[in-house]
Amino acid sequence: MTGKVICAGLGPGDPDLMSLRAARAIAGAHHVAYFRKAGRAGQARRIVEGMLSPSAVEYPMEYPVTTELPFDSPEYTDALARFYDDWADRLAALAATEEVLVLCEGDPFFYGSFMHLHSRLQGRVPVEVIPGITGMTGCWNATDMPITWGDDVLTVLMGTLSEEDLVRHMEHSDALVVMKTGRNLPRVRRALERTGRLDSAWLVERGTMPGQRVARLTEVDPHDVPYFAIVLVHGHGRRPEIAE
Repeated sequence: MTGKVICAGLGPGDPDLMSLRAARAIAGAHHVAYFRKAGRAGQARRIVEGMLSPSAVEYPMEYPVTTELPFDSPEYTDALARFYDDWADRLAALAATEEVLVLCEGDPFFYGSFMHLHSRLQGRVPVEVIPGITGMTGCWNATDMPITWGDDVLTVLMGTLSEEDLVRHMEHSDALVVMKTGRNLPRVRRALERTGRLDSAWLVERGTMPGQRVARLTEVDPHDVPYFAIVLVHGHGRRPEIAE
């Protein structure tokens, strides 16, 4: 008997925005793995609450570190590498005879943690990925405004970048998405202000999820922002003339 690993992209957070294919895989799964911070339920697990079979066996994959160490430090990189190595071995062993479902918020191949397992599982067991709506897509729809028009250039940035790198990219793009904000938001704000984009920026917290908040970034306390928050600057490119 041969099994496989399936990663289901869960979409931006609202279960109604999950694909039918992902929902079917979740309902039929006997082995379910998901990432979470130690001591937390895990966002992916919360999204599928009530969707799993009562008999499903769960495998919480708890990160060894999150914000305790600088993300670019050797210690952080080593801890995460060993974590992914360990779970790739565990999933490969289970998938030798069973089908294992891994949950992933958004789309697995768009900054998803599963990509680190995907690369480690190649050639060991069959792997299938179910695409999902990205978190940023849910967030810009929450603002009720198009993120791009005409030939606008959209740039997706990580708030973990240095201020100088953020400024460099912001200066040459029409529309912006900045992910991984949280404690990085003060630096993101400074970069937006330096490039004259701060007054046009929006913050969307928990987009499509309970407790969603959409606000002008200038009105938000930069020291009180959750991890699930995205900064947006909408583009204003070519638009067709509207006939009167």
